[in-house]
Amino acid sequence: MSELEAGWPASSDAAKDLFRSVARTLLPQTESILDDLAAAQYQTTADPGFSPDSPLAEVDRRLTRANLEHWLAANIDTPGRPVPAADVEEFALYARDLVMRGIFVNQISAWRAAQRVSWSWWVNACFRAGADPQVLRELIDLSATSLTAFIDDSMARLDEHIKATREDLSAATQLRRQSTVQLLLEGAPIPRDRAESQLGYVLTGSHLAAIVWVDSVDAASQATQAAEQIARATHAPDRLSIGAGLTTVWLWMPTSTAVVASQISPVLASTPAARVAFGRPAADVLGFRRSHLDAASAKRLVERLGSRRRVVCFQDVHLASLISADPAEAELFISDTLGDFADADQILRDTVRTFVRERFNRSRTSERMFAHRNTIDRRLVRADELLPTPLHDNATAIDAALSLIELRDD
Repeated sequence: MSELEAGWPASSDAAKDLFRSVARTLLPQTESILDDLAAAQYQTTADPGFSPDSPLAEVDRRLTRANLEHWLAANIDTPGRPVPAADVEEFALYARDLVMRGIFVNQISAWRAAQRVSWSWWVNACFRAGADPQVLRELIDLSATSLTAFIDDSMARLDEHIKATREDLSAATQLRRQSTVQLLLEGAPIPRDRAESQLGYVLTGSHLAAIVWVDSVDAASQATQAAEQIARATHAPDRLSIGAGLTTVWLWMPTSTAVVASQISPVLASTPAARVAFGRPAADVLGFRRSHLDAASAKRLVERLGSRRRVVCFQDVHLASLISADPAEAELFISDTLGDFADADQILRDTVRTFVRERFNRSRTSERMFAHRNTIDRRLVRADELLPTPLHDNATAIDAALSLIELRDD
């Protein structure tokens, strides 16, 4: 008897055959089981890192699927034998994300909730099999031992990956830098010289912050690659880059120059999954924090609107961000401000926005739009016909409403 099988309950061939049969029944139902497991996990933990729409949730589902399919497949091949933890790359991915978010394996009560749901699915399937009561009793005893041992071994495997990941990141000072950044963002009274020493980044002068992210862990490497390309494109003499989970990179560059979205878009050509939100340049420790919060606000805006815009700058969407905090109120604002103009064609809307940006100068608007001055005049007359309030009397609100529509349409 192997070490794994020590203390393993004895079972008959009939119980093992029933084990195989029930495992075969459940294997095609994996996705339905995963849905129930996820629901139980999210109800059990209050940690925002485990919210259903977080990047960690995707990695968690992949790991749970791999473990579930591994246990069922093993009991189809050799029913009733101990099942060692799965040897899959999802353990390493999951462990890295947990460490980056400061979550420890002994805090994950969600795993035990998932175990209870798995057991419920299993027991119900066993009883539906309609077996002899003695055989069923053997199967319940055997499978309870098997499932519990497998989950314990899987959590131990995850703990090993977490320890290895933490050691790797500690060696690179990543955790210490991330901790220091978090203190700065929270406004904690950390001494400047100590923060600069831990970050390897000077906090005096101006800072331009950016948040680079991808929507899938499969494209995680593109976030890091895009962050490097963006830093080079700004010609900043230095940079601070912090991994915030697998799919997100926080970036700071010591520059007082704001970026223009059209200049950054070509930089992302080789990383099609990457997206970036920029803050406004701001000075000193307070500016380090404020520029990042600006970028975070711009990122939330495009996510709230479901926009697929790849480059967003806070200075371009500041007013739109404030207005759209309540989606229903934002829609009402657009309707009240634009009226029929909300459905105007794109060239007419572009003309109005350009006219406002050029401070109501028709000649410069004509040059920017590559259109004759008379054409611009006709478009502006048409815009006033469609708007509830003339453009000159409500330019700021009209521009903000058009900005919201553009983001939403993207």
